Amino acid sequence: MPFYKRGPVSIYYEEVGEGFPLLIIPGGGLNSSIASLDTSVPFNPMQMYKNDFRCIAADLRNADLGQSSGPLEIDRPWDAYSDDQLGLMDHLGIQEFLVMGFCIGGPMIHNLLRLAPDRIPAAALMQPSGFTSEHPDIFYQNNIDRWGPPLSKRNPDISMDNIHDFLTNMYTNRADFVFTASRDFVRSLKTPILVAPDNVPAHPYETAIEVANLAPNSETTIFPWKDTPENIETAVTHARRFLKQHQPKN
Repeated sequence: MPFYKRGPVSIYYEEVGEGFPLLIIPGGGLNSSIASLDTSVPFNPMQMYKNDFRCIAADLRNADLGQSSGPLEIDRPWDAYSDDQLGLMDHLGIQEFLVMGFCIGGPMIHNLLRLAPDRIPAAALMQPSGFTSEHPDIFYQNNIDRWGPPLSKRNPDISMDNIHDFLTNMYTNRADFVFTASRDFVRSLKTPILVAPDNVPAHPYETAIEVANLAPNSETTIFPWKDTPENIETAVTHARRFLKQHQPKN
């Protein structure tokens, strides 16, 4: 089983297919893992796109059902995850790569575009998570209930107070828009993005559409797209076409 290791961090990853690299960020919030591609997202992109791209996915650091582990970087939660993702690409010798992210993958993509804009020719944000004033504490509450206790049990040196501080810096102190980027940043994006909006409290439709309206080189899928197998297939095809269109030709 392949692991990328950097100091105290160990990231489990899998690859399938050939072609231009496509980094896939599974859904499931902080419990995002390769296994959740079969349980927490409308389709498994590793299977759908293995004939189109070199698909690469990893378990998020400290996901409950994943095999990745590392310290809780309380002062830089989003950047720590981006370090893992960019470090994995470096480990694999990959400079440029496409990205498709589900749920938490939306904010993570914005952070990757902030940190490494020249490495990502295009990105697809599928059912992206974001802030909504109707459910301002949903991410803190979900993770303090479902992610934090198993993590603390596995790692007694990580207390629930540590987890509270981590989640507060990750979500509560950034309680606006997409958590990792400002509206001005999205307005300035040169990278083409595809937005596939959802409409549930953790994946607010309004925030996804605001991103699509602000980003100058954006497309949106049909909506709704998760309600029938036919609509899912339409979104899968749209994303494939979009990513193929924007991958470097050489």
